[in-house]
Amino acid sequence: MTIDTIIQIGFYMFTLLCLVKPLGYYMAKVYQGKFCKTDGVFGIFERGIYRFCGIDLEEDMAWQKYALSVLWFSFVSIVFLYILQRLQNILPLNPQKFSGISSDSSFNTAISFVTNTNWQGYSAEISMSYLTQMIGLGVQNFLSAAVGMSVLVALIRGFVRCSEKTIGNFWVDLTRTVLYILIPLSIILAVLLVSEGVIQNFNPYKKIQMIENPEKIQILPMGPAASQISIKQLGTNGGGFFNVNSAHPFENPTPFSNFLEMLAILIIPSALCYTFGFMVFDTKQGWALFTAMMIIFIPMLFLCCFFEQQGNPNFDSLSVDQKSGLLQSGGNMEGKEVRFGITNSAIWATATTAASNGSVNSMHDSYSPLGGTVPLLLIQLGEIIFGGAGSGLYGMIVFAIIAVFAAGLMVGRTPEYLGKKIEPFEMKMSSLVIIIPAALTLLGTAVSVITKNGVNGISNPGPHGFTEVLYAFSSAANNNGSSFAGLSSNTVFYNIILAIAMFLGRFGIIIPVLAIAGSLARKKHVPVSSGTLPTSNPLFILLLVGVIILIGALTFFPSIALGPIAEQVLSK
Repeated sequence: MTIDTIIQIGFYMFTLLCLVKPLGYYMAKVYQGKFCKTDGVFGIFERGIYRFCGIDLEEDMAWQKYALSVLWFSFVSIVFLYILQRLQNILPLNPQKFSGISSDSSFNTAISFVTNTNWQGYSAEISMSYLTQMIGLGVQNFLSAAVGMSVLVALIRGFVRCSEKTIGNFWVDLTRTVLYILIPLSIILAVLLVSEGVIQNFNPYKKIQMIENPEKIQILPMGPAASQISIKQLGTNGGGFFNVNSAHPFENPTPFSNFLEMLAILIIPSALCYTFGFMVFDTKQGWALFTAMMIIFIPMLFLCCFFEQQGNPNFDSLSVDQKSGLLQSGGNMEGKEVRFGITNSAIWATATTAASNGSVNSMHDSYSPLGGTVPLLLIQLGEIIFGGAGSGLYGMIVFAIIAVFAAGLMVGRTPEYLGKKIEPFEMKMSSLVIIIPAALTLLGTAVSVITKNGVNGISNPGPHGFTEVLYAFSSAANNNGSSFAGLSSNTVFYNIILAIAMFLGRFGIIIPVLAIAGSLARKKHVPVSSGTLPTSNPLFILLLVGVIILIGALTFFPSIALGPIAEQVLSK
């Protein structure tokens, strides 16, 4: 581990920490209605949306109606995005005359973007028109992130409210998230990215003669990239405007743009921890969850850097120097951008899989076996170490409920969390949140490696091929969207089975979380007593971390042993 690596990681984490409180405070005020000025520009749009859609600003929903609203809105979004892809050949803003997308790929992509997964089985610059990218994929980048954040706020209200049957209004939460949080942040980041050279235009693709051989022509893709990149990062979406995502120089041209895009991945999930603490009137609770995330995230980040800087053991016999070079190019540079080096690639890989972002600036398929295990593990922990916009924190809160329940069993007392008793119903719903993604991951992997259609998509033999499949289903079931890049997944088999995993992995979690919110809102607050377990001190933080690691290890260690660990042993 070099001093340069430590400095870069330290600066990244320090910058992130500085933004947590101000952004978290602002988002809390938005959800409390304090910064929603009815006479401002966004207020005019907000009132117009309510009037046009017939939304009653004063309506409060029970959790069942809130959940039905989420499902109905998502269903309509899936249908719209599917039709848009199928008909893009006859729609405007298609200067390259791309044909309509196949039915299975359209089905997969529609579910992928609506579930905030943004898994891409296609090459965007050779298949998607500007209209599809903007009105379809770009819009869903906003809306899917807003859905996750809205569900989180509904869960927070469950803790705050006392003896009530309602948890808020989904349509109001959705509208305010987009108007007051996601759009302003996206505009700021898009302008910064354009200033760094990220393209933003509607030009046809350009044909350039090669200097070495004028007879050869290179086609340079164009398009409104900066606007989509800003929200794909901020909304933990991750779907790239170009096939190689943020390894493309038009999408990520400079070290500063690389830093901004990495920072954007974690800024909202991190700040939501403070939002949570502020809204439950105890900011220590938010900082406790943030600390638990950092305790897992930072060691994982250093491990990823360390393993990649060790290089490929297969090169040792060839007398290849892997320990020196500019920009930390010493080590395993396969699949990494030489502009950014190992450290920035490892930070991105760790951040994008700790959050449910999925964007990449290097190919995870080319990481060393143990280096690639880090992003795989972070996904499999449930996308809660920061996690997606909203979805990561409500997943972490579920783990906190489980930790409180486990502590209660140890002392023989009914557990409490934030003044609410945790009873059998909450534990049943919490169990579903843990079991559903794990079951989808393991069952999907098992089916794929024993069926002909699944095996045909594996490009590498042995443990590495198994890891490609395991990573794909871990990514889909946990709504991450990144891939090992070695799996031929744009087939009817993988498009359908991964779409099912993405759909159930998203809404199979949202419904139990909203059920927990509704149950908690109906309960009275329990006064703090001598038997109440403190949930913001170091002891509870360590208990929470232990529960997360223990559940992850028990669930996924056998599959990891068959994949990256076996590959590491065989590479010696």
